[in-house]
Amino acid sequence: MEAIGVYIKPYWLRIAAGLVIKFLGTIMDLIIPWLLAYIVDDLMPAENILAIFQAGGLMVLCSVIALTFNIKANRMAAGISREITQKLRYDLFEHILYLPARERDKFTSSSLISRLSTDTYHVHQLIEKSQRIGIRSPLLMLGGILFAFQLEPKLATILLLIVPLLALVILTITRRGIPLYTSTNEKIDQLVRAVRESAIGIRVIKALSKADREVDRFRTINEQVRDASTAAETTMALTAPAMTFLLNSGFLLVILLGAIAVNAGDTQPGKIMAFLSYFTIILNAVLSIRKIFVLWSKGSASAQRISQVMSTPREMPLGARDYIEHRPFISFENVFFSYNKKVDNLQGISFSLQKGQTLGITGPTGSGKTTLISLLMRFYDVDRGCIRIEGENLRGIHTNQLRRRFGAVFQNDILLADTIYENISFLRDLPIENVKKAARTAQIADYIESLPQGYDTRLDMRGANLSGGQKQRLLIARALAADPEILVLDDALSALDYRTDAALRRAIREEYGQITVVMVSQRISAIWDADLILLLEDGRLVDAGTHEKLMNRCESYRKMVQVQMGGIAQ
Repeated sequence: MEAIGVYIKPYWLRIAAGLVIKFLGTIMDLIIPWLLAYIVDDLMPAENILAIFQAGGLMVLCSVIALTFNIKANRMAAGISREITQKLRYDLFEHILYLPARERDKFTSSSLISRLSTDTYHVHQLIEKSQRIGIRSPLLMLGGILFAFQLEPKLATILLLIVPLLALVILTITRRGIPLYTSTNEKIDQLVRAVRESAIGIRVIKALSKADREVDRFRTINEQVRDASTAAETTMALTAPAMTFLLNSGFLLVILLGAIAVNAGDTQPGKIMAFLSYFTIILNAVLSIRKIFVLWSKGSASAQRISQVMSTPREMPLGARDYIEHRPFISFENVFFSYNKKVDNLQGISFSLQKGQTLGITGPTGSGKTTLISLLMRFYDVDRGCIRIEGENLRGIHTNQLRRRFGAVFQNDILLADTIYENISFLRDLPIENVKKAARTAQIADYIESLPQGYDTRLDMRGANLSGGQKQRLLIARALAADPEILVLDDALSALDYRTDAALRRAIREEYGQITVVMVSQRISAIWDADLILLLEDGRLVDAGTHEKLMNRCESYRKMVQVQMGGIAQ
Protein backbone atom coordinates (compact mmCIF):
# COMPACT_ATOMS: atom_id res chain seq x y z
CA MET A 1 0.00 0.00 0.00
CA GLU A 2 3.00 2.30 0.34
CA ALA A 3 3.14 2.95 -3.40
CA ILE A 4 -0.57 3.83 -3.39
CA GLY A 5 -0.08 6.18 -0.43
CA VAL A 6 2.06 8.42 -2.63
CA TYR A 7 -1.00 9.09 -4.79
CA ILE A 8 -3.32 9.67 -1.82
CA LYS A 9 -1.00 12.16 -0.06
CA PRO A 10 -1.68 15.21 -2.35
CA TYR A 11 -5.41 14.84 -1.62
CA TRP A 12 -5.16 14.82 2.17
CA LEU A 13 -6.75 18.28 2.58
CA ARG A 14 -9.73 17.41 0.39
CA ILE A 15 -10.04 14.02 2.06
CA ALA A 16 -9.89 15.69 5.50
CA ALA A 17 -12.59 18.19 4.47
CA GLY A 18 -14.80 15.34 3.28
CA LEU A 19 -14.23 13.47 6.53
CA VAL A 20 -15.19 16.53 8.59
CA ILE A 21 -18.42 16.84 6.60
CA LYS A 22 -19.04 13.13 7.03
CA PHE A 23 -18.32 13.46 10.78
CA LEU A 24 -20.86 16.27 11.21
CA GLY A 25 -23.49 14.32 9.28
CA THR A 26 -22.85 11.26 11.42
CA ILE A 27 -23.23 13.27 14.64
CA MET A 28 -26.63 14.41 13.40
CA ASP A 29 -27.64 10.76 12.93
CA LEU A 30 -26.56 9.96 16.47
CA ILE A 31 -28.53 12.83 18.02
CA ILE A 32 -31.87 11.64 16.61
CA PRO A 33 -32.40 8.62 18.98
CA TRP A 34 -31.44 10.81 21.95
CA LEU A 35 -34.12 13.32 20.98
CA LEU A 36 -36.59 10.46 20.62
CA ALA A 37 -35.90 9.33 24.20
CA TYR A 38 -36.30 12.91 25.42
CA ILE A 39 -39.68 13.25 23.71
CA VAL A 40 -41.03 9.90 24.98
CA ASP A 41 -39.75 10.07 28.56
CA ASP A 42 -39.88 13.80 29.35
CA LEU A 43 -42.13 15.77 27.00
CA MET A 44 -44.99 13.34 26.40
CA PRO A 45 -45.69 12.68 30.12
CA ALA A 46 -45.69 16.47 30.66
CA GLU A 47 -48.07 16.88 27.68
CA ASN A 48 -45.97 19.81 26.43
CA ILE A 49 -47.25 19.84 22.83
CA LEU A 50 -45.18 22.88 21.75
CA ALA A 51 -41.95 21.34 23.06
CA ILE A 52 -42.83 18.01 21.39
CA PHE A 53 -43.24 19.76 18.01
CA GLN A 54 -40.01 21.71 18.56
CA ALA A 55 -38.08 18.54 19.40
CA GLY A 56 -39.70 16.76 16.47
CA GLY A 57 -38.69 19.63 14.17
CA LEU A 58 -35.16 19.39 15.51
CA MET A 59 -35.17 15.67 14.65
CA VAL A 60 -36.27 16.51 11.08
CA LEU A 61 -33.56 19.20 10.84
CA CYS A 62 -30.91 16.73 12.04
CA SER A 63 -32.12 14.22 9.43
CA VAL A 64 -31.91 16.80 6.62
CA ILE A 65 -28.44 17.95 7.71
CA ALA A 66 -27.27 14.33 7.98
CA LEU A 67 -28.62 13.49 4.50
CA THR A 68 -27.17 16.64 2.88
CA PHE A 69 -23.76 16.28 4.48
CA ASN A 70 -23.53 12.57 3.66
CA ILE A 71 -24.43 13.16 -0.01
CA LYS A 72 -21.85 15.96 -0.24
CA ALA A 73 -19.15 13.85 1.42
CA ASN A 74 -19.94 10.85 -0.79
CA ARG A 75 -19.65 12.96 -3.93
CA MET A 76 -16.32 14.34 -2.75
CA ALA A 77 -15.10 10.81 -2.01
CA ALA A 78 -16.13 9.59 -5.46
CA GLY A 79 -14.39 12.53 -7.16
CA ILE A 80 -11.18 12.11 -5.18
CA SER A 81 -11.03 8.37 -5.81
CA ARG A 82 -11.60 8.89 -9.55
CA GLU A 83 -8.76 11.40 -9.75
CA ILE A 84 -6.38 9.21 -7.74
CA THR A 85 -7.20 6.14 -9.84
CA GLN A 86 -6.85 8.10 -13.09
CA LYS A 87 -3.38 9.28 -12.04
CA LEU A 88 -2.42 5.81 -10.78
CA ARG A 89 -3.62 4.09 -13.95
CA TYR A 90 -1.80 6.62 -16.15
CA ASP A 91 1.48 6.26 -14.24
CA LEU A 92 1.17 2.47 -14.23
CA PHE A 93 0.59 2.44 -18.00
CA GLU A 94 3.56 4.76 -18.55
CA HIS A 95 5.73 2.63 -16.26
CA ILE A 96 4.76 -0.52 -18.15
CA LEU A 97 5.75 1.08 -21.47
CA TYR A 98 9.20 1.88 -20.10
CA LEU A 99 9.81 -1.46 -18.40
CA PRO A 100 12.81 -3.38 -19.71
CA ALA A 101 11.80 -6.28 -21.94
CA ARG A 102 13.14 -8.84 -19.47
CA GLU A 103 10.91 -7.43 -16.70
CA ARG A 104 7.87 -7.40 -19.00
CA ASP A 105 8.55 -11.04 -19.78
CA LYS A 106 8.53 -11.85 -16.05
CA PHE A 107 5.17 -10.18 -15.47
CA THR A 108 3.65 -11.37 -18.81
CA SER A 109 1.40 -9.16 -20.95
CA SER A 110 -1.83 -10.67 -19.64
CA SER A 111 -0.83 -10.01 -16.03
CA LEU A 112 0.09 -6.40 -16.83
CA ILE A 113 -3.30 -5.91 -18.53
CA SER A 114 -5.03 -7.36 -15.48
CA ARG A 115 -3.10 -5.11 -13.10
CA LEU A 116 -3.88 -2.09 -15.24
CA SER A 117 -7.62 -2.83 -15.31
CA THR A 118 -8.91 -5.16 -12.56
CA ASP A 119 -6.37 -4.25 -9.87
CA THR A 120 -6.69 -0.49 -10.34
CA TYR A 121 -10.49 -0.90 -10.09
CA HIS A 122 -10.13 -2.72 -6.76
CA VAL A 123 -7.86 0.07 -5.47
CA HIS A 124 -10.41 2.63 -6.69
CA GLN A 125 -13.17 0.85 -4.76
CA LEU A 126 -11.02 0.70 -1.63
CA ILE A 127 -10.17 4.43 -1.72
CA GLU A 128 -13.76 5.49 -2.39
CA LYS A 129 -15.49 3.19 0.10
CA SER A 130 -12.89 3.93 2.79
CA GLN A 131 -13.89 7.59 2.64
CA ARG A 132 -17.61 6.86 2.44
CA ILE A 133 -17.88 4.05 4.99
CA GLY A 134 -14.48 4.08 6.66
CA ILE A 135 -15.20 7.17 8.76
CA ARG A 136 -18.98 6.99 9.07
CA SER A 137 -19.28 3.38 10.26
CA PRO A 138 -16.64 3.53 13.02
CA LEU A 139 -18.12 6.85 14.19
CA LEU A 140 -21.60 5.38 14.27
CA MET A 141 -20.33 2.38 16.18
CA LEU A 142 -18.27 4.33 18.73
CA GLY A 143 -20.83 7.12 19.02
CA GLY A 144 -23.62 4.60 19.41
CA ILE A 145 -21.72 2.87 22.21
CA LEU A 146 -21.06 6.20 24.00
CA PHE A 147 -24.68 7.34 23.74
CA ALA A 148 -25.81 3.86 24.81
CA PHE A 149 -23.63 4.10 27.93
CA GLN A 150 -25.11 7.50 28.71
CA LEU A 151 -28.62 6.05 28.49
CA GLU A 152 -28.20 2.62 30.10
CA PRO A 153 -24.71 1.75 31.43
CA LYS A 154 -25.75 -1.73 32.54
CA LEU A 155 -27.21 -2.75 29.19
CA ALA A 156 -24.27 -1.15 27.38
CA THR A 157 -21.88 -3.61 29.00
CA ILE A 158 -23.34 -6.22 26.63
CA LEU A 159 -21.71 -4.24 23.81
CA LEU A 160 -18.32 -4.40 25.53
CA LEU A 161 -18.58 -8.18 25.49
CA ILE A 162 -19.59 -8.39 21.81
CA VAL A 163 -17.23 -5.84 20.19
CA PRO A 164 -13.94 -7.71 20.97
CA LEU A 165 -15.47 -10.91 19.57
CA LEU A 166 -16.47 -9.04 16.42
CA ALA A 167 -12.95 -7.62 16.02
CA LEU A 168 -11.44 -11.09 16.43
CA VAL A 169 -13.75 -12.52 13.72
CA ILE A 170 -12.94 -9.71 11.28
CA LEU A 171 -9.16 -9.82 11.76
CA THR A 172 -8.94 -13.62 11.59
CA ILE A 173 -10.96 -13.93 8.40
CA THR A 174 -9.35 -10.91 6.71
CA ARG A 175 -5.88 -12.34 7.33
CA ARG A 176 -6.93 -15.44 5.37
CA GLY A 177 -8.72 -13.44 2.70
CA ILE A 178 -5.80 -11.40 1.30
CA PRO A 179 -3.77 -14.42 0.03
CA LEU A 180 -6.94 -15.89 -1.46
CA TYR A 181 -7.70 -12.71 -3.39
CA THR A 182 -4.08 -12.62 -4.59
CA SER A 183 -4.52 -16.15 -5.92
CA THR A 184 -7.77 -15.11 -7.61
CA ASN A 185 -6.02 -12.22 -9.36
CA GLU A 186 -3.35 -14.60 -10.65
CA LYS A 187 -6.08 -16.84 -12.09
CA ILE A 188 -7.64 -13.78 -13.73
CA ASP A 189 -4.23 -13.13 -15.35
CA GLN A 190 -4.46 -16.60 -16.93
CA LEU A 191 -8.01 -15.88 -18.09
CA VAL A 192 -6.93 -12.62 -19.74
CA ARG A 193 -4.04 -14.45 -21.41
CA ALA A 194 -6.39 -17.09 -22.82
CA VAL A 195 -8.83 -14.48 -24.15
CA ARG A 196 -5.99 -12.44 -25.65
CA GLU A 197 -4.47 -15.45 -27.39
CA SER A 198 -7.83 -16.59 -28.76
CA ALA A 199 -8.73 -13.10 -29.99
CA ILE A 200 -5.40 -12.67 -31.80
CA GLY A 201 -5.42 -16.16 -33.29
CA ILE A 202 -9.11 -16.43 -34.08
CA ARG A 203 -8.56 -16.89 -37.82
CA VAL A 204 -6.11 -19.73 -37.25
CA ILE A 205 -8.49 -21.31 -34.73
CA LYS A 206 -11.32 -21.24 -37.25
CA ALA A 207 -9.12 -22.40 -40.11
CA LEU A 208 -8.02 -25.45 -38.11
CA SER A 209 -11.55 -26.07 -36.77
CA LYS A 210 -10.28 -25.81 -33.19
CA ALA A 211 -12.99 -23.53 -31.81
CA ASP A 212 -14.31 -26.35 -29.62
CA ARG A 213 -10.83 -26.91 -28.19
CA GLU A 214 -10.47 -23.20 -27.37
CA VAL A 215 -13.90 -23.19 -25.75
CA ASP A 216 -12.85 -26.17 -23.60
CA ARG A 217 -9.58 -24.46 -22.68
CA PHE A 218 -11.43 -21.29 -21.72
CA ARG A 219 -13.97 -23.33 -19.72
CA THR A 220 -11.15 -24.93 -17.72
CA ILE A 221 -9.48 -21.60 -16.93
CA ASN A 222 -12.84 -19.96 -16.23
CA GLU A 223 -13.67 -22.73 -13.74
CA GLN A 224 -10.33 -22.17 -12.03
CA VAL A 225 -11.14 -18.45 -11.69
CA ARG A 226 -14.57 -19.37 -10.33
CA ASP A 227 -13.09 -21.81 -7.81
CA ALA A 228 -10.45 -19.33 -6.63
CA SER A 229 -13.04 -16.55 -6.40
CA THR A 230 -15.44 -18.85 -4.56
CA ALA A 231 -12.77 -19.79 -2.03
CA ALA A 232 -11.98 -16.11 -1.39
CA GLU A 233 -15.59 -14.93 -1.27
CA THR A 234 -16.70 -17.91 0.86
CA THR A 235 -13.98 -17.18 3.38
CA MET A 236 -14.82 -13.48 3.55
CA ALA A 237 -18.56 -14.25 3.63
CA LEU A 238 -18.07 -16.02 6.96
CA THR A 239 -17.80 -12.62 8.61
CA ALA A 240 -21.44 -11.67 7.88
CA PRO A 241 -23.22 -14.62 9.55
CA ALA A 242 -20.74 -14.70 12.46
CA MET A 243 -21.16 -10.99 13.11
CA THR A 244 -24.91 -11.08 12.61
CA PHE A 245 -25.21 -13.96 15.08
CA LEU A 246 -23.22 -12.12 17.74
CA LEU A 247 -25.06 -8.84 17.25
CA ASN A 248 -28.53 -10.37 17.10
CA SER A 249 -27.77 -12.40 20.22
CA GLY A 250 -26.83 -9.19 21.96
CA PHE A 251 -29.91 -7.47 20.54
CA LEU A 252 -32.23 -10.16 21.94
CA LEU A 253 -30.45 -9.99 25.30
CA VAL A 254 -30.92 -6.20 25.40
CA ILE A 255 -34.65 -6.53 24.63
CA LEU A 256 -35.08 -9.17 27.34
CA LEU A 257 -33.15 -7.28 30.02
CA GLY A 258 -34.68 -3.96 28.95
CA ALA A 259 -38.21 -5.32 29.25
CA ILE A 260 -37.41 -6.65 32.73
CA ALA A 261 -35.93 -3.28 33.77
CA VAL A 262 -38.97 -1.33 32.48
CA ASN A 263 -41.35 -3.72 34.17
CA ALA A 264 -39.43 -3.32 37.42
CA GLY A 265 -39.45 0.46 37.07
CA ASP A 266 -35.66 0.70 36.89
CA THR A 267 -35.68 2.55 33.55
CA GLN A 268 -38.01 4.35 31.16
CA PRO A 269 -39.49 3.10 27.84
CA GLY A 270 -38.01 6.00 25.88
CA LYS A 271 -34.51 5.11 26.98
CA ILE A 272 -35.03 1.49 25.94
CA MET A 273 -36.39 2.63 22.56
CA ALA A 274 -33.38 4.92 22.07
CA PHE A 275 -31.02 2.21 23.28
CA LEU A 276 -32.45 -0.26 20.74
CA SER A 277 -32.06 2.39 18.03
CA TYR A 278 -28.42 2.82 18.96
CA PHE A 279 -27.97 -0.94 19.04
CA THR A 280 -29.44 -1.12 15.51
CA ILE A 281 -27.11 1.69 14.41
CA ILE A 282 -24.15 -0.19 15.89
CA LEU A 283 -25.24 -3.43 14.19
CA ASN A 284 -25.46 -1.76 10.76
CA ALA A 285 -22.18 0.06 11.37
CA VAL A 286 -20.36 -3.15 12.19
CA LEU A 287 -21.76 -4.85 9.07
CA SER A 288 -20.53 -1.87 7.02
CA ILE A 289 -17.11 -2.16 8.64
CA ARG A 290 -17.13 -5.78 7.54
CA LYS A 291 -17.58 -4.57 3.93
CA ILE A 292 -14.54 -2.33 4.36
CA PHE A 293 -12.45 -5.29 5.43
CA VAL A 294 -13.61 -7.25 2.37
CA LEU A 295 -12.65 -4.30 0.17
CA TRP A 296 -9.39 -3.99 2.08
CA SER A 297 -8.58 -7.64 1.34
CA LYS A 298 -9.20 -7.14 -2.37
CA GLY A 299 -7.65 -3.68 -2.53
CA SER A 300 -4.50 -4.51 -0.59
CA ALA A 301 -3.91 -7.63 -2.70
CA SER A 302 -4.31 -5.52 -5.86
CA ALA A 303 -2.17 -2.72 -4.43
CA GLN A 304 0.65 -5.19 -3.80
CA ARG A 305 0.47 -6.36 -7.43
CA ILE A 306 0.55 -2.77 -8.67
CA SER A 307 3.43 -1.95 -6.34
CA GLN A 308 5.42 -4.88 -7.76
CA VAL A 309 5.27 -3.23 -11.18
CA MET A 310 5.82 0.34 -9.97
CA SER A 311 8.84 -0.66 -7.88
CA THR A 312 10.51 -2.34 -10.87
CA PRO A 313 13.17 0.01 -12.32
CA ARG A 314 12.22 1.74 -15.55
CA GLU A 315 14.59 1.22 -18.44
CA MET A 316 17.86 -0.64 -18.22
CA PRO A 317 20.68 1.07 -16.31
CA LEU A 318 22.95 3.33 -18.32
CA GLY A 319 26.51 2.07 -18.19
CA ALA A 320 29.73 4.05 -18.29
CA ARG A 321 30.76 5.44 -21.66
CA ASP A 322 32.85 2.86 -23.51
CA TYR A 323 34.08 4.14 -26.86
CA ILE A 324 36.74 2.70 -29.16
CA GLU A 325 37.75 4.56 -32.33
CA HIS A 326 37.99 3.12 -35.81
CA ARG A 327 35.46 0.35 -35.23
CA PRO A 328 32.91 -0.83 -37.83
CA PHE A 329 29.50 0.78 -37.81
CA ILE A 330 27.92 -2.27 -36.10
CA SER A 331 29.93 -4.92 -34.31
CA PHE A 332 29.04 -7.92 -32.14
CA GLU A 333 32.00 -9.05 -30.04
CA ASN A 334 31.68 -12.59 -28.61
CA VAL A 335 28.09 -12.03 -27.47
CA PHE A 336 26.35 -14.48 -25.13
CA PHE A 337 22.74 -14.13 -24.02
CA SER A 338 20.10 -16.17 -22.16
CA TYR A 339 16.46 -15.34 -21.44
CA ASN A 340 16.21 -17.57 -18.39
CA LYS A 341 19.87 -17.36 -17.32
CA LYS A 342 20.13 -21.15 -17.55
CA VAL A 343 20.39 -22.04 -21.24
CA ASP A 344 22.20 -19.74 -23.67
CA ASN A 345 19.99 -18.50 -26.51
CA LEU A 346 22.97 -16.92 -28.26
CA GLN A 347 26.53 -18.18 -27.89
CA GLY A 348 29.72 -16.42 -28.95
CA ILE A 349 28.24 -14.30 -31.76
CA SER A 350 30.83 -12.09 -33.47
CA PHE A 351 30.55 -10.10 -36.72
CA SER A 352 30.90 -6.54 -38.02
CA LEU A 353 29.04 -4.43 -40.57
CA GLN A 354 30.00 -1.19 -42.26
CA LYS A 355 27.68 1.81 -42.62
CA GLY A 356 25.37 1.51 -45.61
CA GLN A 357 25.76 -2.25 -45.91
CA THR A 358 23.00 -4.86 -45.72
CA LEU A 359 23.07 -7.66 -43.19
CA GLY A 360 21.01 -10.79 -43.82
CA ILE A 361 20.21 -13.14 -40.92
CA THR A 362 18.77 -16.57 -41.57
CA GLY A 363 18.46 -19.95 -39.91
CA PRO A 364 15.86 -22.42 -38.66
CA THR A 365 13.02 -21.44 -36.35
CA GLY A 366 14.33 -20.83 -32.82
CA SER A 367 17.90 -20.28 -33.94
CA GLY A 368 18.13 -16.81 -32.33
CA LYS A 369 17.46 -14.47 -35.24
CA THR A 370 14.92 -12.22 -33.49
CA THR A 371 16.95 -12.41 -30.27
CA LEU A 372 19.94 -10.96 -32.10
CA ILE A 373 17.77 -8.04 -33.30
CA SER A 374 16.46 -7.48 -29.76
CA LEU A 375 20.02 -7.23 -28.45
CA LEU A 376 21.03 -4.83 -31.23
CA MET A 377 18.19 -2.47 -30.25
CA ARG A 378 18.95 -3.07 -26.55
CA PHE A 379 15.60 -4.46 -25.57
CA TYR A 380 17.80 -6.83 -23.56
CA ASP A 381 21.38 -6.52 -22.33
CA VAL A 382 23.95 -9.11 -23.31
CA ASP A 383 25.17 -11.44 -20.57
CA ARG A 384 28.73 -11.49 -21.88
CA GLY A 385 30.50 -9.79 -24.71
CA CYS A 386 29.77 -6.41 -26.22
CA ILE A 387 27.72 -4.77 -28.98
CA ARG A 388 28.95 -1.51 -30.46
CA ILE A 389 27.57 1.07 -32.87
CA GLU A 390 30.28 3.32 -34.33
CA GLY A 391 32.59 2.11 -31.59
CA GLU A 392 30.19 3.02 -28.75
CA ASN A 393 29.10 0.27 -26.37
CA LEU A 394 25.30 0.10 -26.37
CA ARG A 395 25.27 0.06 -22.56
CA GLY A 396 26.64 3.61 -22.55
CA ILE A 397 24.04 5.02 -24.99
CA HIS A 398 20.73 6.29 -23.62
CA THR A 399 17.94 4.11 -24.96
CA ASN A 400 16.03 7.06 -26.47
CA GLN A 401 19.12 8.22 -28.38
CA LEU A 402 19.87 4.68 -29.46
CA ARG A 403 16.42 3.77 -30.73
CA ARG A 404 15.96 7.02 -32.62
CA ARG A 405 18.63 5.68 -34.93
CA PHE A 406 16.46 2.70 -35.85
CA GLY A 407 13.42 2.10 -37.99
CA ALA A 408 12.04 -1.36 -37.38
CA VAL A 409 9.38 -3.77 -38.56
CA PHE A 410 8.84 -6.72 -36.24
CA GLN A 411 6.81 -9.88 -36.56
CA ASN A 412 3.13 -9.30 -35.68
CA ASP A 413 3.51 -5.51 -35.53
CA ILE A 414 0.36 -3.53 -34.75
CA LEU A 415 -1.69 -1.19 -36.90
CA LEU A 416 -3.88 1.43 -35.25
CA ALA A 417 -7.59 1.87 -35.88
CA ASP A 418 -6.75 5.30 -37.29
CA THR A 419 -5.85 7.00 -40.57
CA ILE A 420 -3.14 5.73 -42.87
CA TYR A 421 -1.15 8.90 -42.16
CA GLU A 422 -1.27 8.29 -38.40
CA ASN A 423 -0.26 4.67 -38.90
CA ILE A 424 2.83 5.70 -40.83
CA SER A 425 3.63 8.73 -38.67
CA PHE A 426 2.80 6.67 -35.57
CA LEU A 427 2.40 9.47 -32.98
CA ARG A 428 5.52 11.27 -34.22
CA ASP A 429 3.75 14.14 -36.06
CA LEU A 430 5.97 13.66 -39.10
CA PRO A 431 5.61 16.00 -42.11
CA ILE A 432 3.31 14.63 -44.80
CA GLU A 433 6.21 14.81 -47.27
CA ASN A 434 8.17 12.30 -45.18
CA VAL A 435 5.15 10.02 -44.98
CA LYS A 436 4.56 10.12 -48.74
CA LYS A 437 8.24 9.48 -49.48
CA ALA A 438 8.24 6.48 -47.18
CA ALA A 439 5.02 5.17 -48.77
CA ARG A 440 6.51 5.49 -52.27
CA THR A 441 9.64 3.65 -51.19
CA ALA A 442 7.56 0.90 -49.56
CA GLN A 443 5.60 0.46 -52.82
CA ILE A 444 2.28 1.31 -51.14
CA ALA A 445 1.78 4.91 -52.34
CA ASP A 446 -0.17 3.98 -55.49
CA TYR A 447 -2.67 1.99 -53.46
CA ILE A 448 -3.08 4.75 -50.86
CA GLU A 449 -3.58 7.45 -53.46
CA SER A 450 -6.20 5.34 -55.25
CA LEU A 451 -8.40 5.45 -52.14
CA PRO A 452 -11.08 8.18 -52.02
CA GLN A 453 -9.65 9.72 -48.85
CA GLY A 454 -6.03 8.91 -49.57
CA TYR A 455 -3.83 9.21 -46.49
CA ASP A 456 -6.88 10.18 -44.41
CA THR A 457 -8.45 6.74 -44.98
CA ARG A 458 -9.15 5.04 -41.66
CA LEU A 459 -8.00 1.48 -41.08
CA ASP A 460 -9.96 -1.14 -39.19
CA MET A 461 -8.61 -2.62 -35.96
CA ARG A 462 -5.28 -4.39 -36.63
CA GLY A 463 -5.58 -3.35 -40.30
CA ALA A 464 -8.31 -5.90 -40.99
CA ASN A 465 -9.26 -4.08 -44.22
CA LEU A 466 -5.76 -4.58 -45.69
CA SER A 467 -4.14 -7.62 -47.26
CA GLY A 468 -1.05 -9.19 -45.72
CA GLY A 469 1.26 -7.59 -48.28
CA GLN A 470 -0.35 -4.17 -47.83
CA LYS A 471 0.10 -4.39 -44.06
CA GLN A 472 3.79 -5.23 -44.43
CA ARG A 473 4.41 -2.39 -46.89
CA LEU A 474 2.59 0.05 -44.59
CA LEU A 475 4.74 -1.08 -41.66
CA ILE A 476 7.90 -0.68 -43.75
CA ALA A 477 6.75 2.85 -44.66
CA ARG A 478 6.35 3.55 -40.93
CA ALA A 479 9.91 2.33 -40.27
CA LEU A 480 11.33 4.54 -43.05
CA ALA A 481 9.29 7.68 -42.39
CA ALA A 482 11.64 9.14 -39.73
CA ASP A 483 14.70 8.65 -41.99
CA PRO A 484 16.55 6.18 -39.71
CA GLU A 485 20.23 5.27 -39.88
CA ILE A 486 19.46 1.56 -39.43
CA LEU A 487 16.47 -0.25 -40.90
CA VAL A 488 15.53 -3.52 -39.17
CA LEU A 489 13.23 -5.88 -41.07
CA ASP A 490 12.33 -8.94 -39.00
CA ASP A 491 10.66 -11.27 -41.50
CA ALA A 492 8.94 -8.18 -42.90
CA LEU A 493 8.90 -9.17 -46.60
CA SER A 494 7.34 -12.62 -46.34
CA ALA A 495 3.97 -11.51 -47.79
CA LEU A 496 5.48 -9.66 -50.77
CA ASP A 497 5.81 -11.11 -54.25
CA TYR A 498 9.32 -11.23 -55.73
CA ARG A 499 8.74 -8.26 -58.03
CA THR A 500 7.48 -5.98 -55.26
CA ASP A 501 10.25 -7.22 -52.97
CA ALA A 502 12.94 -6.34 -55.51
CA ALA A 503 11.39 -2.94 -56.30
CA LEU A 504 11.14 -2.11 -52.59
CA ARG A 505 14.76 -2.92 -51.82
CA ARG A 506 15.93 -1.00 -54.88
CA ALA A 507 13.86 2.02 -53.82
CA ILE A 508 15.33 1.93 -50.29
CA ARG A 509 18.83 2.27 -51.74
CA GLU A 510 17.78 5.05 -54.13
CA GLU A 511 15.75 7.10 -51.65
CA TYR A 512 17.62 6.55 -48.37
CA GLY A 513 21.23 6.40 -49.54
CA GLN A 514 23.58 5.18 -46.81
CA ILE A 515 20.93 3.51 -44.67
CA THR A 516 22.17 0.30 -43.03
CA VAL A 517 19.72 -2.57 -43.44
CA VAL A 518 19.43 -5.54 -41.06
CA MET A 519 17.11 -8.12 -42.54
CA VAL A 520 15.89 -11.32 -40.86
CA SER A 521 14.38 -13.88 -43.19
CA GLN A 522 14.08 -17.60 -43.69
CA ARG A 523 13.66 -16.93 -47.40
CA ILE A 524 17.11 -17.05 -48.98
CA SER A 525 15.97 -15.04 -52.02
CA ALA A 526 15.28 -12.07 -49.71
CA ILE A 527 18.86 -11.85 -48.42
CA TRP A 528 21.19 -13.37 -51.00
CA ASP A 529 22.33 -9.96 -52.28
CA ALA A 530 23.24 -8.83 -48.73
CA ASP A 531 26.81 -7.71 -48.04
CA LEU A 532 26.97 -10.13 -45.11
CA ILE A 533 24.78 -13.14 -44.35
CA LEU A 534 24.69 -14.80 -40.93
CA LEU A 535 23.55 -18.42 -40.67
CA LEU A 536 22.40 -19.25 -37.13
CA GLU A 537 21.55 -22.63 -35.65
CA ASP A 538 20.62 -23.21 -31.99
CA GLY A 539 21.99 -19.81 -31.00
CA ARG A 540 25.37 -20.37 -32.65
CA LEU A 541 26.85 -18.66 -35.67
CA VAL A 542 27.43 -21.48 -38.15
CA ASP A 543 29.02 -19.26 -40.78
CA ALA A 544 29.05 -15.70 -42.09
CA GLY A 545 29.81 -14.26 -45.51
CA THR A 546 28.31 -13.35 -48.85
CA HIS A 547 25.92 -15.66 -50.66
CA GLU A 548 28.66 -16.88 -53.00
CA LYS A 549 31.11 -17.62 -50.19
CA LEU A 550 28.52 -19.48 -48.14
CA MET A 551 27.50 -21.53 -51.17
CA ASN A 552 31.11 -22.57 -51.65
CA ARG A 553 32.02 -23.45 -48.07
CA CYS A 554 28.89 -23.96 -45.92
CA GLU A 555 27.03 -27.25 -46.31
CA SER A 556 24.09 -26.13 -44.13
CA TYR A 557 23.58 -23.03 -46.25
CA ARG A 558 23.72 -25.01 -49.48
CA LYS A 559 21.08 -27.39 -48.16
CA MET A 560 18.78 -24.47 -47.35
CA VAL A 561 19.20 -23.13 -50.88
CA GLN A 562 18.53 -26.55 -52.37
CA VAL A 563 15.37 -27.01 -50.31
CA GLN A 564 14.05 -23.56 -51.18
CA MET A 565 15.18 -23.09 -54.79
CA GLY A 566 16.49 -26.37 -56.06
CA GLY A 567 20.12 -25.34 -55.66
CA ILE A 568 19.92 -22.25 -57.90
CA ALA A 569 22.63 -19.77 -56.97
CA GLN A 570 23.05 -16.22 -58.12
